[in-house]
Order: sequence, then C-alpha cells, then structure tokens
Amino acid sequence: MFKLWSTIIKDCRILTRDKMGLTLMFLMPIVLAIVIASVQNSTFELVNENKIPVLLYNKDSSEPAKALEMALSKVGMFNIKKVQDIQNEEALKDRINTKDALIAIVIPANYSEDVLKKAKSIASEALKNIAVQQDTVQHTPHVITPVKLYYHPVLQQSFRRSIDGILQSTLQFIQTRYIVKDVYHAVNEEDIPVSLENEIVTNQTPIAEIPVSKNDSRQIPNATQHNIPAWTIFAMFFIVISLGSSVVREKLNGSIIRLRTLPSHFGLAIISKQITYVTVTMLQAAVIFSIGIWLFPQMGLPALNLPSDIAALLLVTFICGWCAASFAICIGVFSNTQEQANGFGAVSVVLLAAIGGLLVPSFVMPPSFQFIMRLSPLHWCLEAYYGLFLEGGRLQDIGMNIIPLLVITLLLQIIAFYGLKRKNLI
Repeated sequence: MFKLWSTIIKDCRILTRDKMGLTLMFLMPIVLAIVIASVQNSTFELVNENKIPVLLYNKDSSEPAKALEMALSKVGMFNIKKVQDIQNEEALKDRINTKDALIAIVIPANYSEDVLKKAKSIASEALKNIAVQQDTVQHTPHVITPVKLYYHPVLQQSFRRSIDGILQSTLQFIQTRYIVKDVYHAVNEEDIPVSLENEIVTNQTPIAEIPVSKNDSRQIPNATQHNIPAWTIFAMFFIVISLGSSVVREKLNGSIIRLRTLPSHFGLAIISKQITYVTVTMLQAAVIFSIGIWLFPQMGLPALNLPSDIAALLLVTFICGWCAASFAICIGVFSNTQEQANGFGAVSVVLLAAIGGLLVPSFVMPPSFQFIMRLSPLHWCLEAYYGLFLEGGRLQDIGMNIIPLLVITLLLQIIAFYGLKRKNLI
C-alpha cells in the first residue's frame, strides 16, 4: 500500500504540472456545455419565446385577407412584420437576401375572392339535396391562387416543413370559417352568431403532452438535462490526452527501467494512474454538475435537476470514469510517441462520441449504424446517464446499460494488460 500511495502522489504531482492537460480536462467541457446548452435551449424554447421574424406582404385589403393576417399573428411562432413600402415581390426577395427576415408570406390580390368562391361552392355541394337549397349553383372546382412562402436557403428542410404545416393550418382555419358561414346562412337564411361560429371553428380536441418517466415525474426535460451528461462524458474521455501521454512518457524516459530495478513493477504504476485519473473524472463531473445547478440559472438557462437516486449517479460516474481511464491507458500502451497518443486519442474520442449519440441523437442514425453505435463506450455511458436524468430511473432501471459498459471496460483492461506483457513492461 505504501508503494501504491507513493505512486499516486507522484502521478498527482505530474498531473498538476500539466497545465494544458488540466485546461483540456476542465475548461474545454465547461465551455462546450455552456455554449451548446445555450444554443439548444433557444431551439427548445423557439415557439414560446424566440419568435421567427416573418415579412408579410398583403396585396388584398378585403375581410378574409385581414382575417388571415390576424390568424397568423396569433400563431405564437411568428413575429409578423407587415411590409407596405415595396412595389413588387422582387423587393421582398431582396429583403430576404439581406436576412432582414428568413421567411416572407405573400397574400395574393384575389385571395379573398378565392376564399369566398370556394366557400360558396363547397356549401352548395354540401346542401344540394336539401329542399331549401334547390336553387344552388352547380358545384364546380375552383382554381385558387396560392399563397406564396419565400424562404432563405439557410433554413433546413425540417424547419421549412414545420412552418409550411403551420401556414396550411391557418389557411384551412380561415377557409373553414367562411364555409361555416355560408352553410349556416343557406339553412337558416340569417348570419351565424359569432359565439356559435367560434364554437364550431375552434372546437378542437385538446392534446396533453406527458413525458414518459420511470418515476411518474411530469417534469419536461430541457436542454441542460440533455447536454450536461453528454459533455461530462466527453470531458471524462478527453483525459486520454493527458493520461495517454503520461503512459508513453514513462515508457520513453526510463521510468519503467527504474521501476524494474526496484521491488515493484509497471503494473503498480498503471493501477496508480487509474486511481488518480478516475478521481479526476469524478471531480470533472462534480464541477460540471455544479455549473449546471448554480451557474446556468444565473445565465438564464434551465437549472440541472439531479436524479433522485444519488447513489446510482455516483456509481455510473465512477464506472464511466474507469472506462475512460482504461481507454486512455490502452491508447498510451500501444502508442510509441506522445504525438501518436494525443492525435489518435483525440480523434478516436470525437469519433466514438459521434457514433455514440453525443453529437448526433442516436434515434436519427441510419439502421446501419445501430450495431456500430453499441460498440462505443460513450453510448452506454450516455444511456446510463439519460436513464437517471431524463427518465427518472434508479439503479435497477439502468442495469442493462451498466453491464455493457463494464464489459467494455474489462475488455480494455485485458487489451492493455496484453500490450504490457507483449512489450515486457510487466
């Protein structure tokens, strides 16, 4: 134990001298967590707080066109900017190109006429077999001039489809309102009461959004709950730059030879490094979680809510840290230079993060990547954390995520041991 304790103290001293390594291990994930959580939080709250600026060019001054303007302004997703100082649609395109707004809606001059004609035509067809409607004009399809939606090319297709769906729903709402008016007038020979009109048109079945969780919590996950666990894992595995280089350095500077002249062996140094760096990963998690709990609310971001099972959180953090240390030692054992350890280690962590679901959500990955994704230890780390932070699970709920992570960790330990034996280091 004295030899192990002395080796741990030695590793701690070497670690504190590595200013760049400490910066990468602590400062980089903190900056990433703050920046990405801020960006994603704006996306999550887009509908409620950050409205999309939309230019509205209305060529029609009749009542249906004004009703469409009012309906669009009440959507809640759009910040309508009505333009009246342009002569044609080309000027509107120029304003989009200058990014005055990314979207523009053009209501054609004959929009109201089209809406009224279509409403009358549909009402006539619906009531053609009713006696009071015998003099109704024969139903004929009516060609409607489309409402134009201009958009800047930077908008992604999925986002454009969402906007198009909202616009389609608004147009349908206006059209339905005038159809109801015509049908009621044809049957009752009087105008429909406003209260009844609103009740008919706005009578929609409500939708209750309920997040599924293992502890029956109704708390809706936010950007912080998604990002803090992900970037904590990323920070843990980035110890490969410091720990991998340390292993290579001790192979090259003669430390192994000195250890072999003493009643000790390099395996003790490997165990010491694992204890030291697993402790570092626990500190990384504590720092990043603390920032999510106390600093994020001061920045206007949602606070991090710790899971109810703190013991499970500590165990998952320990296993993730142990896996990260095992991975870094593997890289160090098989690298011949520090440059190899740093370069391959950093690139491999980014690749494992990408296929593991940290950079791209796992549910959007193609089927061909589903098997490869399960080979990444970062995937199982993330699934274990998500089971606690997002699903409200406990230790027994995330057992199927911890077991593969332990298997990968033990496999990395065996590979590192094989490399040390092959190079006669132990």
